Amino acid sequence: MSDIQNIKKLRSLTGAGFKDCSSALEESSGKIDKAIEILRIKGISKASKKMLRNANEGLIAISGDSNRYSIIELNCETDFVAKNEDFINFSKELSELNNSIKSDKDKLIKLKMKNDISVEENLVNLISKIGEKITIGRIKTIESKSKKIFKYHHSVIKDNLSKLGVIVSIKTESDDEKVDIFGKQLSMHIAASNPLSIEAKDIDEQIIKKEEELISQELKNLGKPEDIIKKISIGKINKFKEENSLLNQYWVMEPKKKVKEIIQELNIPNLKVEDFIRLKIGD
Repeated sequence: MSDIQNIKKLRSLTGAGFKDCSSALEESSGKIDKAIEILRIKGISKASKKMLRNANEGLIAISGDSNRYSIIELNCETDFVAKNEDFINFSKELSELNNSIKSDKDKLIKLKMKNDISVEENLVNLISKIGEKITIGRIKTIESKSKKIFKYHHSVIKDNLSKLGVIVSIKTESDDEKVDIFGKQLSMHIAASNPLSIEAKDIDEQIIKKEEELISQELKNLGKPEDIIKKISIGKINKFKEENSLLNQYWVMEPKKKVKEIIQELNIPNLKVEDFIRLKIGD
């Protein structure tokens, strides 16, 4: 096989550039397997430098069925790469693998992909090929046989890939079509309204504390006395909790009613929103 043919073969196997392949083959005395190892080592070096950069673009992928859905975030640096076919194919396969191991990231990176190479190695190779920082971001699985799980994609890029994804689970013993309609609408509501929790009492204490500090500082800057600050802060925090807890939010499809009122009107016994996750690229 000629040098040019070897370079072409190495490029097709690794996705590396012409010069890199030529140098690796020269270093390996023309041995393809050794050249692949050399490029992988160089790829790891390149990848580590790229990891210092920001990756605020990417894709959200959701895989599964009505009993189990998993969501995963894959980040890159530019929207251009987020629409790259290699990045898209990697994201889709990664999403299926993630659902198979219920969002265990330590297990995920060690799993073999279709090319019989681990996720971790494929990620390094993709970074080297594309030339951008790429990271696996937030992941979560919601599953149960006793509840219905719904998904929603906003700003779809392709198939099960988008810029914003939602999974929400509803506990119910009913097979009423109203549940399916509500579940789909609820996932859309979550996408639009970005609640922090299902109920006000479940909002993270650190978030509440930070909001209290911001409110207090804002009122101090306005010259309000301490006793007035405390009274106003209580009202503002209660409003913050209402606006950011799912059941107390106003229903996007009927803004004069709250989510909890819509649930009451459905009149389905033991219907309960159990869990949700909303992932948006850039958040």
